[in-house]
Amino acid sequence: MEQRALGNTGLTVSALGFGAGHVGRPELDEADVGRLLNGALDLGITLVDAARSYGLAEERIGRHLAHRRREFVLSTKCGYGIPGHEDWTPGCITAGVEAALRTLRTDVLDILHLHSCPLEVLERPGVVEALEAAVRAGKVRVAAYSGEEPALSWAVRSGVFGAVQTSVNLLDQGGLTGAVAEAARRGLGVIAKRPLANAPWRYSARPAAPDVAEYWERMEALRLPTFARPWDEVALRFAAHGPGVSAAIVGTSRLEHLEANARHVAEGPLPSDWRRTLETAFAARGAAWAGLI
Repeated sequence: MEQRALGNTGLTVSALGFGAGHVGRPELDEADVGRLLNGALDLGITLVDAARSYGLAEERIGRHLAHRRREFVLSTKCGYGIPGHEDWTPGCITAGVEAALRTLRTDVLDILHLHSCPLEVLERPGVVEALEAAVRAGKVRVAAYSGEEPALSWAVRSGVFGAVQTSVNLLDQGGLTGAVAEAARRGLGVIAKRPLANAPWRYSARPAAPDVAEYWERMEALRLPTFARPWDEVALRFAAHGPGVSAAIVGTSRLEHLEANARHVAEGPLPSDWRRTLETAFAARGAAWAGLI
């Protein structure tokens, strides 16, 4: 697995990261979760990304990976869901750090994102400062922001954050020439979320889920040609090897899917003419589309 610098943070992460949303589902068997999480590390995946809102994800990462803590970069998200604290207040951020440390069974959070809050929250007195205080206290290594425009642009330019997480995929390319490019110029690490764009190619008709439906409509509008590789591979290679991208995170509940994703990323960048075709189609028909949170 290719390892890359996460901007100028001093951290190194795998080109393919593991998104832990799926492992937060309570219906998953605990033994299967343990095999999946440890299997991810065995594949050379060194970035594990969670969030307080991902069900049991933080708890299970702590349970199954605490004994391998030095083998991976631990990323999570905060800002909400702390009993006794109003969401998106300094007290909620501070208490959220302590809760994540306990749940994840670690003494430091490598990356902690403010999770998709709007610009007005980032500008609210004390919120960003509470995250900075956690960094100064040694409880967080890298302050980060996860989200889209215009809050993403503010985060990139603020000088506060060492990394950002944003949607990057063949149907969500706007950031590659905007905030992602600027983040890379400024030395920020960039984590690409939704690299498979919710796999809309699986559906012959518009799906019911709103986020999947949005990407399905975008794919229909772009009228993309087919390539000599499956869409999962094309999409993942497009995102993981996009300019300025440090890592692309993919979630799954099945180890065989994760192994396939690792093989796809290991194939390297897409052929230049394939990438050019995808970029040209997006520039012609999708340039005005906003990034999906």
